[in-house]
Amino acid sequence: MGTARLDLKVPVRGFDVEVALDVGAETVALVGPSGAGKTTVLRAIAGLAKPSRRLVAANGEVWFDSERRIDRRPEERAVGYVFQEYALFPHLSVERNVAFAGGEPGDLLERLGIGDLAKAKPTELSGGEQQRVALARALAHKPQILLLDEPMAALDPHTRGRVRAELRTLLHELGLPSILVTHDFLDASALADRIAVLVEGRIVQTGTAEELIASPATPFVAELAGGNLLIGQARLRVDGLTEVVLDSGATIVSTDEADGPVGVVIHPWEISLSRMETEDSAQNRMRAPIESIVPVGNRRRVRVGPLTAEITAASAERLGLKERDVVVAEFKATATRLTPLS
Repeated sequence: MGTARLDLKVPVRGFDVEVALDVGAETVALVGPSGAGKTTVLRAIAGLAKPSRRLVAANGEVWFDSERRIDRRPEERAVGYVFQEYALFPHLSVERNVAFAGGEPGDLLERLGIGDLAKAKPTELSGGEQQRVALARALAHKPQILLLDEPMAALDPHTRGRVRAELRTLLHELGLPSILVTHDFLDASALADRIAVLVEGRIVQTGTAEELIASPATPFVAELAGGNLLIGQARLRVDGLTEVVLDSGATIVSTDEADGPVGVVIHPWEISLSRMETEDSAQNRMRAPIESIVPVGNRRRVRVGPLTAEITAASAERLGLKERDVVVAEFKATATRLTPLS
């Protein structure tokens, strides 16, 4: 089973990128905002950016170690790198693009389902087909680590979902330590076994998509993972609940303990909508007009004041929801998660 060990410090403008991460035969996504240092990590592994110290190793083979003065050249590292725009040579056929990296392209093209495109030029291919060619070229080098920089970015929205599913299957079949960079949490959750959230050069949380959604370590992780994020001041009450006065002036309660400035996270599916306040057990209510209703599969994402609720299409139809209608958003204290801001 392949393994990769990263322990990097790379100076960039404004801060140092410091990442320690072990990757087995799995796909790990580095997710974060633009400028967080995600691509810098990939470039350091590939030997295209030089760390100021520390270690990059694959299967026990050290590629960089400042203390031992080891620094393998990029061509000496068994790295497969799929660039954001795929970087295919437009004047070469598919098979010649793959052969450029060495090895026999035939088996790889067949393995990736593009054997019948061997003589085609990149300009004749769809986005998904170009991605497979770029993958074949990366794999022709017989890599110990596979690196993918924003693998979905070059695709149009109509093909993105299908290609995402195909790429996930391929990554699992390859069984290589793979690291992909993306700013899109949906791409990360669909493609990766684990997600590492990178902010200003530091990993702030690592876990599965479900773990990050359920227990975000910071307000940024909560927002990235799709939760509603509100800001307020918390204080413990004598009944054991925590009361939070939001910046808007509204007051809500949570079963989480906190005191002082907090981020309040409520997942869209924990919010119910009604025309009038109900008699159920929800302890938090906000009344506001509907700003938007967006279909997501067989569900609807409804923006109500500062909150986004996710309800079934049947519920939206039963309530007869329309933009500008005033509704009540309700959510339980147990669904109101708090994360300290200080």
